[in-house]
Amino acid sequence: MYQEKLIDIQNEVNHVLKGKEIIVRKVLAAMLGGGHILMEDIPGVGKTTLATTFARALSLDHHRVQFTPDVLPSDILGFSMYNNKSGEFEFREGAVFCNLFLADEINRTSPKTQSALLEVMEERQVSIEGETRKLEEPFIVIATQNPTGSSGTQMLPDSQLDRFLIRLSMGYPAHQSEVAMLKDEVWKQVSSVRQVLSLEEFQALREETEKVFVHDAIYEYIVSLVETTRIHPLFAVGASPRGGIALLRMSRAMAFIEGRDFVTAQDVQSVVADVLGHRVKLGAKARAEGKDLFSCMQELILSVKSPRC
Repeated sequence: MYQEKLIDIQNEVNHVLKGKEIIVRKVLAAMLGGGHILMEDIPGVGKTTLATTFARALSLDHHRVQFTPDVLPSDILGFSMYNNKSGEFEFREGAVFCNLFLADEINRTSPKTQSALLEVMEERQVSIEGETRKLEEPFIVIATQNPTGSSGTQMLPDSQLDRFLIRLSMGYPAHQSEVAMLKDEVWKQVSSVRQVLSLEEFQALREETEKVFVHDAIYEYIVSLVETTRIHPLFAVGASPRGGIALLRMSRAMAFIEGRDFVTAQDVQSVVADVLGHRVKLGAKARAEGKDLFSCMQELILSVKSPRC
């Protein structure tokens, strides 16, 4: 039953996003794992379409904010306004009061507005004027950002990058996928995406994901991978313990999507670059040898002995 639902979700999204099956699977895994997703790529490759399509297929109440330099924290979190009739201040909810919050081009706004999301992403709550307001579950942030160095962008602080479960890049579509996209006029199809799950069913899938068995050897393997980023000569800065937690959650979700009730080393390896890539910094050795992040992550995997379970 669960597998049929998971396949239906992916098929519905893949119908709109041509040739991005792996990206769709990883985004679904991150959502099942209860994490936030950072999509880094140039404009126009479908990042916003991906988020909107998932929201419709999963029956998620969603809000979108186009981040610009003049967006304020109150636009995101909310604010209190005086009501002349009642003579009292009333709280007006900001855009984050939803199930799926799409932060479009998050690195175009000010650091002050970016930091307003830190508590929201980690604690699923908003604190304003001494009062804390819980957000509804599920709460997922899908943020898009233009590549660093693009006009009008500011780098996200490491503390905020660490809040994202995964970072993905969609890239350009393959030739035939782009032809199919034009023929089907997929940009018109987002509004007609079929609802595959109710909100309650989606929550049930997330609960089932947490039940996926993890052998002690896999726990050891995940910690060894994270620890190695802190001592390997290719990395100047290693991943934090939050990176290990994120790797565990993504590995569980990938196993669940594959129809297994246990995690394998291959599940872990399939998401190492996506989970740890934005939590580490390459060192002088990597730069001197002309190595990119992907090749360094492959060396990381090869340098840690893989368990047989």
